[in-house]
Amino acid sequence: MSLLQRVEAARRAAEAKAAAEAAAAAGVPVMDPASQAASARSSGVAVAPPVEAPPAAEPVATSNLPATTQVAATVAGTSSVAAPPRPASPPAVPHRPSIGSRPLAGSGASRATTREDMIREIRMLLQAEVVNAFDTLLDVDATDVRPKIEGIVDRTVKEHAYAVTRDERAKLVDELANDVTGFGPLEPFLADESITEVMVNGPRHIYIERHGKIQRVDSVFLNDEHVLRIIDRIITPMGRRIDETSPRVDARLPDGSRVNAIVEPLSLVGPVITVRKFSQTPYTVDDLIRFGTASPEMFDFLQACIEARLNLFVSGGTGSGKTTTLNVLSSFIPNDERIVTIEDAAELQLRQDHVITLESRPPNLEGEGEITIRQLLRNAMHMRPDRVIVGECRAGEALDMLQAMTTGHDGSLSTGHANSPQDMLRRLETMVLMTGYALPLRAIREQIASAVDVIVHTSRLKDGTRKIVNITEVYGIEDDEILTQDIFAFEQTGIVDGKIQGELRPTGVRPTFMPQFAKNGVTLPDGEFGIPPEDPDKPTRPVKGRLSMGDAAQIIDEKAMRLGLGKAVTAGGMVYVTSVGPVDPATNQLAGTSIKDHARQCLKNLTAKLEESGSSLDKVVWANWSLKDPTEFEAFNEEWVKWFPGEAPVGQGTLMPPLQRRAGFRVSLGVIAQA
Repeated sequence: MSLLQRVEAARRAAEAKAAAEAAAAAGVPVMDPASQAASARSSGVAVAPPVEAPPAAEPVATSNLPATTQVAATVAGTSSVAAPPRPASPPAVPHRPSIGSRPLAGSGASRATTREDMIREIRMLLQAEVVNAFDTLLDVDATDVRPKIEGIVDRTVKEHAYAVTRDERAKLVDELANDVTGFGPLEPFLADESITEVMVNGPRHIYIERHGKIQRVDSVFLNDEHVLRIIDRIITPMGRRIDETSPRVDARLPDGSRVNAIVEPLSLVGPVITVRKFSQTPYTVDDLIRFGTASPEMFDFLQACIEARLNLFVSGGTGSGKTTTLNVLSSFIPNDERIVTIEDAAELQLRQDHVITLESRPPNLEGEGEITIRQLLRNAMHMRPDRVIVGECRAGEALDMLQAMTTGHDGSLSTGHANSPQDMLRRLETMVLMTGYALPLRAIREQIASAVDVIVHTSRLKDGTRKIVNITEVYGIEDDEILTQDIFAFEQTGIVDGKIQGELRPTGVRPTFMPQFAKNGVTLPDGEFGIPPEDPDKPTRPVKGRLSMGDAAQIIDEKAMRLGLGKAVTAGGMVYVTSVGPVDPATNQLAGTSIKDHARQCLKNLTAKLEESGSSLDKVVWANWSLKDPTEFEAFNEEWVKWFPGEAPVGQGTLMPPLQRRAGFRVSLGVIAQA
């Protein structure tokens, strides 16, 4: 410490001592520095730290120093002559300086932090003011709210002597106006068309999704109470609630955006809000084409599927664009049809004239009054809909949706979470089992295979873009497995500027529902979207029974037909007959539908084939039968023994080949007989 610093410190110490003595003489209680600091902290008054007295200096010889230096040295304690005391100063009156006038010292970062703390303190005061005046503000016209809020801000700043800039004042007014007329700090993000998701993880962390990428923003809420007040503003108009007894809720914004909120005790980070935004004007086909979701030709194909009244599921992961795609597909429904939509929170934005929108309802405080999607689906069956659209199947409503698809409401649509079209089918099985009914798995799969015609699978790729990556047909069931085939699949061609390039391309498979387009008057363009033409040498699979317009005769392919008539070979004095099926030679169609009908026709064809080769049934020495369902052996055997009154030939049962199974055979025969 320099000499001048010691002199100044000694002077301040002497002044403090004199002031303390004067205060004691006047009867004013004097606190030590530690007590003063504690009192200041409790009252919010900033007090400078006490100045420590400097260490005693070594004696300095003053005889050779100038006069002024001798005086300074004497005051500093280097002389035995005491300095005359100064007049005592009056005791200081404690005063709380205004935040705006506090000295800002240190680096730029510390000054910014102090300024932010000041603005935050003002917001806390204004929050209380607005809450007290909230009911009054709600009664004021929207055009008069802002002047009222400006008055509250100006009065609060003046009463507390805050020093705020013009920009800070305008920001405070905007934030309060958003709290009163909108959704607080979320309002600017909800108004930004480039943002697709808003996520609030407690009051201090807000994230957004823009162009498929998640990023954190600087905006914050004041506290948990502030977040809860915004949640109440969202859910109150819908008649829903959130509290400790019901700590989660699904709702929607006035524009249809989906909202989920969850609070304590389920959330450990404070109130959490997730907003899935929807465009104020629904996306059109042109928008999705511009985004690269799919090509114009693919949307033309999907439009043809909708007009041909094919049942369709849109599958995909979370945030892959399922609801947006469903919205666009639903716009292809003709305007003269009656449509019933059913959702947990109404999100679909159909533009047809004849649309009925139904929304499920959660239970009330007493746990009563809940209306589920399953109940709404059952009710919709009494509303004479042409088509039913369920926003998303999550549980047992899948069974009711499948039944609606197979009971005259062709062309119905829905969505579901899945990572692939095959996973969507497995999820449907699981959701049907969630109903609690002890249905056999085969019965569930047969229902799914009959009801669902097309699965449109969407995905969010690594670059954040959302695309349709599969258009898959569900065309039947075989060996208890649902049969599917991709009609179009996404093929990636490269990456340009971080964006994945590619398109949906035909897989070379011709779907079995192609005849449906002609039946419903839908004209396909030349080339049929790249789907290969029908090849006589490679017949297509049979059409579903639901799509055969009630025709009892099941269409089978020509190759299986020829096999069903059987083949005979004579060698070594024996006749070998194989692949005799239940095909009526007069009509080239299957004979009947029951196992006994098929067994009877097989034996008729076998008799004719043996007689052509110079043999007969009574010369059969060995037989082979192939059953589609082994459990039907007893019914088959009842018919078999009728044709062999005496001792039936030795035989064995084998598995039916896939070609005959797909043709609809329930049994086929082969024998060895004497020539």
